[in-house]
Amino acid sequence: MKAIILAAGYATRLYPLTRNKAKALLPIGGKPMIDYIVEQMDTVAELDEIYVVTNSRFAAQFREWAAQARSRLPISILDDGTTSDENRRGAIGDISFVINEKQIDDELMVVAGDNFFTYSLRDYVAYFHEKDCDCVCVKEWPDEKTLSQFGIALLSTDGRVLDIEEKPEHPKSNMAVFAAYLYRQDTVPLFAEYLAAGNKPDAPGNFPAWLYRRKEVYAYVFEGECYDIGTPESYEEVQRLMAEGKLFPQK
Repeated sequence: MKAIILAAGYATRLYPLTRNKAKALLPIGGKPMIDYIVEQMDTVAELDEIYVVTNSRFAAQFREWAAQARSRLPISILDDGTTSDENRRGAIGDISFVINEKQIDDELMVVAGDNFFTYSLRDYVAYFHEKDCDCVCVKEWPDEKTLSQFGIALLSTDGRVLDIEEKPEHPKSNMAVFAAYLYRQDTVPLFAEYLAAGNKPDAPGNFPAWLYRRKEVYAYVFEGECYDIGTPESYEEVQRLMAEGKLFPQK
């Protein structure tokens, strides 16, 4: 299994914090946010390589980080060649870029580099192998007012995805989808098919929303927390919770 960490965005909503620093390298609890993702990936025995895809503005920062990162896994930094929010490839475009550059023909884990989470990737992978199907990662979301900010999954009683809609105006359930995905080896070539058909290349959740109509996709309902660091307020909240000892990422 290979892993892709998506870190090619420009995080304009976090300016000025991210004007000259990649969002995934912002510190939480004294270390870069991306370190917590790598620590979780290190627990997954099936993983044998991590690819971090970034842009031309921040590639040097990630190479410097990777040179001193503590991981049992080799980490490669890929520059997607973009320079601004105007010419970015989008998350799905970046996934396809890495697949092509590294000729990936394997199971694939994709995690957004701005996700700070406390659930276990090892348990998620165990579920993926139990179902032997592509998987998305979901949590029951209690706040109805903010449901429309997420991808929303409608599930069968056994966890199969019946519907996924990205940021719906009228959510069909309270199961919020977070940006951690597991794909079978035979699904990897479908990223090229998805893009060739003219589908949206941006939000990573658009791909499973397309995929479930073609293949069975299951949802792993995780225990723990996941924060999408998208605004100064969300970043400050996670920093506060960490300082108060209320966040303890699993090893």
